[in-house]
Amino acid sequence: MPAEVLRISAESPDPEALRYAADLIARGSVVAIPTDTLYGLAADPFNLAAIEEIFRVKGRPEGRALPILVCSVEQAMLLARQVPATFFKLAQKFWPGRLTLIMDASYRLPLKVTANTGRVALRWPKSSIVCALIEQTGGPVTGTSANVSGWRGCSTANEVLKQLGARLPLILDGGETGGAQPSTIVGLKGDTWEIVREGAVSAAAIEEAVSSAGD
Repeated sequence: MPAEVLRISAESPDPEALRYAADLIARGSVVAIPTDTLYGLAADPFNLAAIEEIFRVKGRPEGRALPILVCSVEQAMLLARQVPATFFKLAQKFWPGRLTLIMDASYRLPLKVTANTGRVALRWPKSSIVCALIEQTGGPVTGTSANVSGWRGCSTANEVLKQLGARLPLILDGGETGGAQPSTIVGLKGDTWEIVREGAVSAAAIEEAVSSAGD
């Protein structure tokens, strides 16, 4: 059966729709949701069966850590260890927003979520739907892109339906995300940092924030 597509307001998401999606996630399902960049696949990062389901939905394991979406800096800190000072500088400047930060993962996270790297990719998106869903589920959710591995990311629910409709139980349709670019990914390790992927936030903006914050 094709996925159920449930229309939801990006500004004022319906609590009933979110509870429905949260219940599916709690039972180990994967749900497609709109973010402030592209559509993503939301699942419980602490449920190994759900993580396996993400790999099935996308077509193959990605060989890299699954991004996790949070709705506060404090929530992110619970998923990481030895949080460097650069994290706080960048989070204060760009969160909520289109920046993903990679750090050493908390031992609470299953190793499979980190693709056996011990590193976790965290992002607090600027999205009422995502934050309300996290509140409903009672914890963070995965946020890997909602597309077949190797295919282009999806900015509309219809694009998700075409690529993954037969593999998902539910797609929350929040309209076009408007995110032509994915998030920028920055890796943090101690006092060092590197841009893993330049996306919506420019490398120049990252460098300026790191060098000027706290002066």
